[in-house]
Amino acid sequence: MRVLLVEDDAEVADALTEGLQQYGWIVDHVATGGEALSRVETAGYGDIVLLDLNLPDMDGLEVCRGLRAACAVPIIAVTARSDEMDKVLGLRLGADDYIVKPYRLQELLARMAAVMRRTATRPAAAPVAAAPYAAAPHGAAAPGPAAPAEPGEHVLSHGRLTIDPARRAVLLDGSPVTLTRKEYELLVLLAGAPGRVFLREQLLDTVWDQQWAGSSRTLDTHVATLRRKLGSTQWIRTTRGVGFSFQPQSGT
Repeated sequence: MRVLLVEDDAEVADALTEGLQQYGWIVDHVATGGEALSRVETAGYGDIVLLDLNLPDMDGLEVCRGLRAACAVPIIAVTARSDEMDKVLGLRLGADDYIVKPYRLQELLARMAAVMRRTATRPAAAPVAAAPYAAAPHGAAAPGPAAPAEPGEHVLSHGRLTIDPARRAVLLDGSPVTLTRKEYELLVLLAGAPGRVFLREQLLDTVWDQQWAGSSRTLDTHVATLRRKLGSTQWIRTTRGVGFSFQPQSGT
């Protein structure tokens, strides 16, 4: 298995490369975002990408969005950025997982295996939808996430369910599903990362904005309504005490 490691710190890269190689991984290392993005036209991305967000030439979130627009390779953000909104934005821009330094190699290997299992059915040539992101100049603070209601022009298709952001349309088995604005934004956020468990706080911060001071029960109410309108509780799974995840359903 081959991994693309995007890391500007040579010592960190060498140590991680050595550790991964001990477990049979072939490691391709690049030190800049530009090098990572250029590989779409040269050597490719391998089976998974480990992406540091603090790069010398461009913001790592911009690199994440570029990688996701180019291909469907699994991406794990491996970074010292621990701010929750960085995590939310990274996941919305296409990262499949997010791990904060310092970490144990065994944890990283477990996350790599889990991400590859979750994304095994993702079409190799099809880019996965990612939310719009206006890159900040290098060294400046990255802007906040774009409104969930406008996650890009990519159509999200998950078996029986189709979400067309350009028309703000949701179709179930070809029939339109009428949703309120917040129901739609919540569904788009969850469906943009199938299988990913979003913390309750992340969902409230992103869909209802960071200043939301109301009861978290409004989230449960919206989830219950979405399940009812989608005709099944299986579309959105509850991880008790943690949050919710989107589970594509292919049956009738």
